[in-house]
Amino acid sequence: MSESTNNLSSSKYINALEPAVYIVGAGPGDPDLLTVRAQKLLATADVILFADSLIPEQILDVCRGDAEIVKTANRTLEEILPIMVAAVRSHKSVVRLHSGDPSLYSAIHEQMQLLAEADIPFEIIPGISAFQAAAAKLKIELTVPGLVQTIILTRISGRTHVPATEELASLAAHHASLCLYLSVRHITEAQAKLLEYYNQDTPVAICYRLGWPDEKIRVVPLAQMANCTHEEQLVRTTLYVISPALLPVNGRSRLYHPEHNHLFRSSH
Repeated sequence: MSESTNNLSSSKYINALEPAVYIVGAGPGDPDLLTVRAQKLLATADVILFADSLIPEQILDVCRGDAEIVKTANRTLEEILPIMVAAVRSHKSVVRLHSGDPSLYSAIHEQMQLLAEADIPFEIIPGISAFQAAAAKLKIELTVPGLVQTIILTRISGRTHVPATEELASLAAHHASLCLYLSVRHITEAQAKLLEYYNQDTPVAICYRLGWPDEKIRVVPLAQMANCTHEEQLVRTTLYVISPALLPVNGRSRLYHPEHNHLFRSSH
């Protein structure tokens, strides 16, 4: 595939979309959290393939009335890919709409490989990830000066294997702000591994279907994480944020401190 094929420029494809696949992050669920570029692409594209089990249909309200809408929750990649390839080869523009941000647990790696092999141009449009939406809803900063400066995005092993070097207990040893995806079905095991290093009173935000009308957020001590999950009958689409940043603590960045000087401001 040529360099020009794989590197689509920005604005000209919005006004008159080139035949290509646009892999778009829809964010966690709230249509208002779509990026401006995602909205423009959805409003212009000929064909939209979307993961209907993970994305509310309200997001499609911005699409053209005559756009072809394809639900993909019950389809395999072997069924999805030919639809995208055929559309582009018929000089149509295609939006492949994923939940959250495409760079994280979106299964786009294999799609990109196959599109490249088929010489189909594609572009990736980032979206808001659930961990960002969770921090906003909780009104916290996940990196508080003097308390925590690292964010770990991970999952526990399930049907998708996690490498031994990324085993949950070893990541918990860092005491970072840990955002746990795709682990609700193994939450009892996850809690046990986290308790090897985090204090049992460490706050955990349990965030279910962020941005959806039935969103739930519960903040509990780590020792109650599994029980709360079971009591709320959560079985999917749940993010856990385990972090000391959820505590009522004080911390101040040096960036706007009056004694801190930098290129744009001398110290007082």
